[in-house]
Formats: sequence, C-alpha cells, structure tokens
Amino acid sequence: MINVIISEDDFRVAAIHEQFLKKIEDVCVIGKALNGEQTLAFLKNNRVDLIILDIFMPDQLGTEILNEIRNNYEHIDVIIISAAFEKNYVEAAIRQGVLDYIIKPVTMERFRQSIENYKRKHQLFSSNELNQELIDKYFGFKNDSNDSNRDLPKGIDPLTLQKVKGILKIFPNGVSAEEMGEKMGASRPTARRYLEYLTSIGEGSAELEYGIVGRPERKYRLVNK
Repeated sequence: MINVIISEDDFRVAAIHEQFLKKIEDVCVIGKALNGEQTLAFLKNNRVDLIILDIFMPDQLGTEILNEIRNNYEHIDVIIISAAFEKNYVEAAIRQGVLDYIIKPVTMERFRQSIENYKRKHQLFSSNELNQELIDKYFGFKNDSNDSNRDLPKGIDPLTLQKVKGILKIFPNGVSAEEMGEKMGASRPTARRYLEYLTSIGEGSAELEYGIVGRPERKYRLVNK
C-alpha cells in the first residue's frame, strides 16, 4: 500500500484529489496539509511514500518545501499539481526530482496516469535485483524488439507480471491470492488479477485445495512449458 499526503491550501481542491486517489488501487491517503509547516510536521511522525504538492502555499512556495523534503526525506517521492505554469517553477521542480508536474485543473484521467506511472516505478525498485531492461523502462525507453507487452490488457503491468512469475517459480506448490499479495506488496484483488491473467493465457493454473477446517482455497501455480 502506497501512503500519500495531499499538500494543498485549498481544501476543496484537496478533497477532489482525495476522491481521485480513492478510485486507484493500492493507494491510501493518510493525511492532508494546508501549508508547508503542516506538511513538514506531518512527515516527522508518519511513513509517507508520496506527496501531492502545490506550488503556491500560504507560508512558503512548494519548491521551497520540496527542497526541505529532498534534504531530510530523500525516500519520499513528489508529484506537483499546481496552477503555476511559469518556466522557473516547472524547471526548479524538475531539477529537484519531482516525478510529474501537472497544471491545474487536472482531469481524473491525467491524474490516474500519473499515479499509475508512479506505482510502476515504485514496484520496480521493490525488486532486489535490477538490470538494464528494467532501468530503461523506468526512464521511459522501450525495447521495440519485445512486442509481447503491447498486447497486455488494461490493469496488467509488464514489470509487475514478471514479478508475479518470479514469485510463482519460488513456490512450485502454489500460492493463494492473499499470499501472493503479501509477497508482492499489493492488495489481494490486485494479486488475483495477475494470477487469473496468467491462468487465462495458459502460463498459470489454478485449483481448489481444502485446508484443515475444510474451507476451499484457490491455489495458483506456474505452468512449466
């Protein structure tokens, strides 16, 4: 689960962003802040993965807040959503490593794209081992020689799919959707979606197994070809 804080001085806009986030899987809004002081105070006492940050805050600019975040919380990622479109603001934010910069008013589709892109990058670095292909995908380079990923249905990310396959290889006796969710760091519905997809294309199998109390549980395995 990705913990998000919304740093926005307009409570109405913050509420809209919160409603957007509630429609996206594996994301949880754990707090909202109306200014820079509240934002930094919240970070001291909570585990935050991502900040949705405005530029025009009542006590200091978002770029100034961003500078303090970079100096003290280098593990926290930032997406800017602001009415500020001037080059100096955009350039300053990008140079300080923001993952995205969206100019208000933001649409739900653009918002979702930004968060889903962040989730893919977040999941990529949850892996213990990286290679050039994964790093290229992080920076947006595509391998045109690999056409298999182009046909993936909506909601199936190629990096996450490879991670699920890797976990299944480690557990030849099979795993449940709940177990897979714990191992891949995702919700049970998300894990089930990937497992069912593998089953649908013939790369995975599923069967009911009965536990000690007789309750059936769907176990998934990787099909050896």
